[in-house]
Parts: sequence; C-alpha cells; structure tokens
Amino acid sequence: MIDHICVDASNYKASKMFYEKALKPLGIKLLKEYEEKYAGYGSSDKPFFWVIGERSVTKHSHFAFATERRELVNAFYDAAISADGKDNGKPGIREHYHPNYYGAFVLDPDGNNVEAVCHRPE
Repeated sequence: MIDHICVDASNYKASKMFYEKALKPLGIKLLKEYEEKYAGYGSSDKPFFWVIGERSVTKHSHFAFATERRELVNAFYDAAISADGKDNGKPGIREHYHPNYYGAFVLDPDGNNVEAVCHRPE
C-alpha cells in the first residue's frame, strides 16, 4: 500500500496552483503547507500527495487519481486545463486497458502526466 507520493516542481507556486484547481473536483484539497515549498494534498486529514519545490525535477512521471464517477473525470480535465495544464488525452474510454476504463490525461507545469480515472461502467 502506498502511503504518499511526492512530485518535484520547478515552479512551486505554479504547480501548487495547478494541483489545487485540478484536484478540487476529485475532493482532494491542500491540507498542509510548509516553508512555501511543501504542499500536501489529501481528501481527509492526512496528505498523500505532495508537491515539493526547490529540487531538481524529474519529468514525465505518471500518476493517476481514482474516482467513482465519470463526470468527476470530466471535471478534473476541465479544471486542470483551466489551470494551464496541457491536454494529453481528453476524457474517454480506453478499451485497450479494459472496457470500462474512463480516463483523462493532462500534463502539469513540469510535463508530468496526471490522470483521473474511473473503472466503473456508466
């Protein structure tokens, strides 16, 4: 089981703003911030996703956030694009994974592939 994930940011403020907007439709919000370079996001009282500034950036990581409803995948995509994310796959079925795989992909400010996915049938 994964306890938390960290993503390095070349521009902490831009990445923090991106994730605050992009993750909001999924019920994930900023829970903790330290020294204006550590932002921890979660859906309850414990952050599980951290954005960390002032470190060398590894690009092209991929991480996916699961949701129970397809409309939340759409809302994630719209929010992420409005937060200056770059389209990397509009919301839709990805049958090559499985018949009910409904996902959307957006590149964050550092080029990481961020996904929201629903595995349930419509």
